[in-house]
Amino acid sequence: MKEFNYKTLKDVVHDFSDFELKNPEDLSILGEELKIGDRKVSNRFVIQPMEGVDANLDGTPSALTLRRYERFAKGGAGLIWVEAVAVVPEGRTSKNQLWLNKENVGAFKELVDKMRTWGKESMGADFNQALIIQLTHSGRFSKPNNVSEPIITYHNPYLNQKLHIDPEYPVVTDEYLEQLEDEYVEKAILAYEAGFDGVDIKCTHRYLISELTSAYTREGKYGGSFENRIRFLINVIKKIKDKLGDKLLLAVRLNVYDGIPYPYGFGVDKEDYRKIDYTEPLKLIGILKDLGVKIINVSMGSPYYYPHVNRPFDIGNYTPEEDPIDGVKRLFRGAEVVQKAYPDMVVVGTGFSWLRQFGPNIAAGLIRSGSMAMAGLGRMAFAYPDLPKDTIVNNTFNRNKTCITCSKCSELKSIAAITGCVVRDTEIYVPAYMEHFRKGK
Repeated sequence: MKEFNYKTLKDVVHDFSDFELKNPEDLSILGEELKIGDRKVSNRFVIQPMEGVDANLDGTPSALTLRRYERFAKGGAGLIWVEAVAVVPEGRTSKNQLWLNKENVGAFKELVDKMRTWGKESMGADFNQALIIQLTHSGRFSKPNNVSEPIITYHNPYLNQKLHIDPEYPVVTDEYLEQLEDEYVEKAILAYEAGFDGVDIKCTHRYLISELTSAYTREGKYGGSFENRIRFLINVIKKIKDKLGDKLLLAVRLNVYDGIPYPYGFGVDKEDYRKIDYTEPLKLIGILKDLGVKIINVSMGSPYYYPHVNRPFDIGNYTPEEDPIDGVKRLFRGAEVVQKAYPDMVVVGTGFSWLRQFGPNIAAGLIRSGSMAMAGLGRMAFAYPDLPKDTIVNNTFNRNKTCITCSKCSELKSIAAITGCVVRDTEIYVPAYMEHFRKGK
């Protein structure tokens, strides 16, 4: 496996010669304004939805949650994609996942108001920063009490084995899914009341809606045909649109490739699951576009199956068969395919963290060539939340603050501990890491 050893931008550009990179030395495009629907954002950086596993038990943001979002807001990204927020209590990934409901919407409004203030304090009164909330149900990965309580839409032998789910375990009913559609709509209305600019109906990483897209073997109206497998997502989008019109930006973070063999993976070649078949993902995006979805945030894989597919790393609990650079390229290519197919949509690309100090350069080159509209920062945001401001305003980018893809934040998330950068944010996260991973070694 190749470890990161790039010394110069020229070395990186050479490895990306199969992409059209327009003038990656010039970072100015990253600071250009972009219009999304009727909203404006002041630059092309996106803070990706990275869960901190630090909410209060009632689902509200804790002091530590507020600390993370203060850092993100002051960091100057044009768009902050607030982490996965559960729509029902049984769909939480842990007892410390954010959960939006009628009783606590005021706490989320307080978060939104603070973020807007923090952003303008840091970047100036004219700064435009859009806030999108990601709504989710964790499905087979649900752990509302920090123990596995899966809600599965069909039996997937690969994930069943990985998660020790019995083949006789009950599959969720159509009636539950019908009622859940309305829970998403209710939470989207609450998100609007809280002041968010947009709502993301999360369809990634094999959480419940993402799993439905590959429910080839499920019976009933949510499985089998393409139309049935996308029914839940499409119904939710339609219902939100009917209730709110254009008051909220509609977004979908979408797995365009699951990396799981057919017929258990979406966007996979039927003969070789290691290859991507974009036919159904692009068809789905076309439908979403016609329904008024403005933003597609492209992702792949599942952190619970082969994590390297959606977050290439140098150090992890296994060694992938591919070099990390190939995983980065796959993520970039996925965004490019979507952006080229739908040039009037805003496509967010991801995978920049592994490139460290060269991430902004490659982002600039890809955006300038039309491969994506915005660049998402995931693990990098934990490590270096000020990267956008330092890159496009201060001209003080510090390579020693970048993410090193060591997977320690992922390890914390996997055991439902407070999650952040162990290497760059030591005061908070080293004690958490020490408690859970050094004790007993």
